[in-house]
Amino acid sequence: MKKMMLILPVLSGVFWGSAGVFVRTLEAFGFDNFTIIFIRFAVAAFILFVGIMAFDRSMLKIKPKDIWIFIGSGILGMLGLNFFYNYAISGLALSLAAVLLSLSPVFVMILAAIILKEKITGRKIGCAVLAILGCVLVSGVFESVAGMSLSMLGVLAGLAAALFYALYSIFSKTAMKQNYNVFTITFYSLLIGAIVMIPFTDWDIIGEFIVTAPVGNSIFIFLNSLCTSVLPYVLYTLSLSYVDTGKVSILAAGGEPSAAMVFGLLFFGEVPTALSLCGLAVTIAALWFLCRPESRDTNEVMASEGRKVKEHVD
Repeated sequence: MKKMMLILPVLSGVFWGSAGVFVRTLEAFGFDNFTIIFIRFAVAAFILFVGIMAFDRSMLKIKPKDIWIFIGSGILGMLGLNFFYNYAISGLALSLAAVLLSLSPVFVMILAAIILKEKITGRKIGCAVLAILGCVLVSGVFESVAGMSLSMLGVLAGLAAALFYALYSIFSKTAMKQNYNVFTITFYSLLIGAIVMIPFTDWDIIGEFIVTAPVGNSIFIFLNSLCTSVLPYVLYTLSLSYVDTGKVSILAAGGEPSAAMVFGLLFFGEVPTALSLCGLAVTIAALWFLCRPESRDTNEVMASEGRKVKEHVD
């Protein structure tokens, strides 16, 4: 089960990698950052609410003393990540924004070691460095530095997005330890984020967007929330139940830039170069090394099997 769960954060990264497609489309229509986040969170929260009401209403129950966890995951996690990442996408080349966000595993490992007491192993550090290197190559930074817009505010926004990404991992892990369901955590995080965004939302542009193409644009809004909020956060949070925080963040960080390269090819005709394909190979190699069992774990399994054999013989 644990090995199967390793694919979930990678898939969450793939879904997050699609965010650029939705953000660019909505910005081109006239949406601002606040409104993009609100409509994304509000629709996603509604989708989860309908699902929870249909299958298990008990998942809506939370303890008053734990509200701070959901406020943290909603505001310091989801809202911070989406706000600053959207800003980075707008202020920087998409490739550079993706590279900055890929630094999140570094923040996660540090915060998880301090707050959750998770161990920082040599393998985890090595895989993080390798994954980041792969992300840099996939992004095409080395091939477009000359024409890249280096806004200091954009760079700071990208780093802030990585930090808030890490904070979401920490708060989600904390909620998991309090025995909250993945859907409970994701729903309340989205709901709190949406409520905070209400005063800053441009309701006129939302109405204009829907009226322009009622069916097509409504489906677009639904897919935006499903692909950039519901599925990635559910998959990411669920994986935290089986895999430690640092490893989950590295796997997700590896999936996002690789997916962004594919989406760039499909939607914007951005053909990957030899260097970006090399970066994809490096990222996959990092994920493969990360997913291999530690030698200590292997020895423990062999010792356990040896004890079972001995007990059977006795």
